Amino acid sequence: MDLGCKVLICSFALAAFEYASAAEIQTAPNTAATLPCNVTFPQFIKDINASLVEAIWEKNGSKIASFVDSVSEIDVSFSWDVADFIKGDFSLSVMKSSLILQGEYECTVSYNSTQLHAQNVTLSVVASPTVDIPLQWVTLERESHLKCSVLDYYPPPVSLSWTKDGQEIQPLQQIEGEETAEGFYRAEGNLTFWPSRDDQNVTFGCRVLHSGVEILREVQLNVTYVPTIKMSAVPSSSSSHPLTLYCDIESFYPEEMSVSWLQNGTILPDPPKTDQNPDGTYSTRQYYTLSPTQRQQGGEVACSVDQPGVQRGERALENLEELDPQEDAPVLTKSAKASVALMVISLVLVFLLCFGFSWRRRDEKQKSLNISGIILPPRVIVGQKGRVTISIEGRRVEQVQTAWFLNNTPIFDTSVTASEKGPLLPSRAEMGYYKLHTQAPLHSSKSGTQQLISALTFVPQISLHKGAVFKCQVSYMGKDKIVEERVSEKFTILSAPDVSEIQLSETPKDPDVISLTVQASHFHPDVITFRWFCQGGELSPVASQASSSPRPNSEGFFSAYSQCKLPRSELEKGGTKVWVSVHHIALKQPVTRETRGFIKRPQVSELISTTNPDQSVTLGCELSDFYPPNVSVVWLKVMEGLQDDREEEPVKGGELFGPLQTQAHLYKATASLRRASGQDKQQREAGILCRVQHCSLPEPIERLWRHVDTGAPYIPPSISVCWSSEGVGVFSLLLKGGHPKAKLVWAAGGAILSLLVSSETEDIGDNGQREMKSVCALERSTSPLGPPEKGKRRDGRATKTKAAVTDAHTEGIRFIDEKVDGENNNMSLEEDSRSDVDEDSDAEPQDPGALHINRVSVSQRGSADRERLRVCVQITHPALELPVHRSWTEPNEEMSSSM
Repeated sequence: MDLGCKVLICSFALAAFEYASAAEIQTAPNTAATLPCNVTFPQFIKDINASLVEAIWEKNGSKIASFVDSVSEIDVSFSWDVADFIKGDFSLSVMKSSLILQGEYECTVSYNSTQLHAQNVTLSVVASPTVDIPLQWVTLERESHLKCSVLDYYPPPVSLSWTKDGQEIQPLQQIEGEETAEGFYRAEGNLTFWPSRDDQNVTFGCRVLHSGVEILREVQLNVTYVPTIKMSAVPSSSSSHPLTLYCDIESFYPEEMSVSWLQNGTILPDPPKTDQNPDGTYSTRQYYTLSPTQRQQGGEVACSVDQPGVQRGERALENLEELDPQEDAPVLTKSAKASVALMVISLVLVFLLCFGFSWRRRDEKQKSLNISGIILPPRVIVGQKGRVTISIEGRRVEQVQTAWFLNNTPIFDTSVTASEKGPLLPSRAEMGYYKLHTQAPLHSSKSGTQQLISALTFVPQISLHKGAVFKCQVSYMGKDKIVEERVSEKFTILSAPDVSEIQLSETPKDPDVISLTVQASHFHPDVITFRWFCQGGELSPVASQASSSPRPNSEGFFSAYSQCKLPRSELEKGGTKVWVSVHHIALKQPVTRETRGFIKRPQVSELISTTNPDQSVTLGCELSDFYPPNVSVVWLKVMEGLQDDREEEPVKGGELFGPLQTQAHLYKATASLRRASGQDKQQREAGILCRVQHCSLPEPIERLWRHVDTGAPYIPPSISVCWSSEGVGVFSLLLKGGHPKAKLVWAAGGAILSLLVSSETEDIGDNGQREMKSVCALERSTSPLGPPEKGKRRDGRATKTKAAVTDAHTEGIRFIDEKVDGENNNMSLEEDSRSDVDEDSDAEPQDPGALHINRVSVSQRGSADRERLRVCVQITHPALELPVHRSWTEPNEEMSSSM
């Protein structure tokens, strides 16, 4: 190797090494972040050659991204823009921040094997907490508690205080919290106080400070007033008769309440509503007490029974005078009779005076209606149709109209959005589904009385119907006056939970303990119970979101999890069966999930290649320490292309030796693939991918083997050179065979070399081998470099530029220029003294296939002491341990001829 090539290798070592100060980047979980790494290249490097750039990112000594020999390899959790490298920007982008990715990263950048820059960057994840105060009732003048839940924050600790109407009533207190299965933290703050009457609707707040961020969550109190109770008994004539008791309950709040009766500390059962007959039917007795005013009204009393599937219900109709005969009136005296006669005369006169206005009142009396309450379905299930009904009886029900409301919002028929015949509809539809039904008047058992049934079919949605009531207004057609209004009771919307399988994972701080976690989602209401069992008894969960009120999502559904822990040794025995039972009001039977046994993810080694005697290649990797033994391996051929759009083709012939049991419930296996020699030359492989799949892996593990069928190309012993009549030298080198493609760097000058711009073309030769030709054109900037006489070569024959580049050694190059000799000789000395590589030297538009002419300046100390022009090329290839150099030096005879 001559001195010029050594200078080419060492020239880039002159750059000053710099070590940037450490940076700290903070980001929120599940967000993108950028780890900065910026380099300023030395000024003497005019054109950055990407093949000489080397960049490496490491974390705790483990490589996560590298750019070597123009090949980029990067972990799936990160990304970078290779196009920005020539600008000195080697920043690394974190696709999705998480606690696992926290830590110190180191970026090192080298150019031509010389380190230029090193920098440490610390990535920290800061998760702001979610603060929640469950709404609850507190009891007047009794000890009450408020709980503030601080969830999903990192890092610990947090500080918590309590406020009342904006005033702090409890100072800040620092809380470390408890670590969750995901690595975040949770904490609780409690406030104990005795509510007074002044605390009704007062706002209490929980103020939380975390990492400089303040969060205030406030809630208004609902105070329960305890009633005063007095018990009394209805007098009875005999001790053998039933005794009726009643309670006077006064001064209580709110209105909702329930009453239970106890005797000797035991709750008295409710009287049976129905009795079963011997034939399988049922009997019941219903009680209704008429008020004195209703009793005096008299008339007909009906008992109507509505049953499912019966359009016209049965009815018993009796005259109240017959059911409740009045006692005989006593004999009146003469004065009493006179008073009665006078009263009757007065009433008749009044009746006659008002007779002209009484026809409307009599008409309204004929329109009197008997309206039932709103009947709700027994179970209101999210996404499942439910129906509410109301019954109307009277003489002119054909003139009656009904209007339905949800709270105070009118309901219109939207049945066009779904089929009425379908039993289920989507529970998360953007529009509410309603269908109004009105059954034609049905004749009752009594002549002249008719019945009308108005119903509403709806699909429950939590966002629309939670805490709501249905309202039905009854009026006559054409009239604005509302005859009656009925309001339903509040109903509970049910949604059964979706329960996941039991997930097993190692505890980060204690690998000998296994965490078992089950998730329940999409349920309503929020009350849910998890019960863990194993062979021998019931387990106590160590963490459960069900114990504290879970938070609803944007659709109103709840999610919760429960977790318990067991020693690894218990699960590895294989005989311990663990299951969890999930109870919810929407479930007819509890949902049960069982463990599938101990699960451990496999350790996968890097791919190792071995060359066989028949020149075939065997690839293999080791899979160790996994359970259960079911594992699959898929081999794929990766074609050349970008990382994002590369093509993958399955490869047959893979074998799996094993699984073999190494320890109790631990297995290993060996995956191998034999590849025959001789690949398709037109479509080269970029590598072979081994993809391992196992039930413990959320994503498959992949190992990539690059440089398939790697081989060094044939490199000629010297550089081919041709000169034009204008003094332009065309240097070329033809490489044959080899894989992958080699990289070439051209340089020229005197004592100091400068990088040159070259052109590479690829083709397939006659023997099927890959051929790559690299061509570089240059001319001196001081004086034309040519043969002794202008336009003549040493053998005396003129060589035009186009003829020179179409020489047999430079075949495939279209042209350098087609100017006549005189045109190139008119350049001034100022143009000749430009910089080493003048990018604007070819100002005229050229064909895309034209060569770029590099101008090289060679110092001239004296007429007899001018530097000799040297041209060097460096060839690098994965199959070569060291780069190969080829050089050309201007002969002395040409120097003497050019002077």
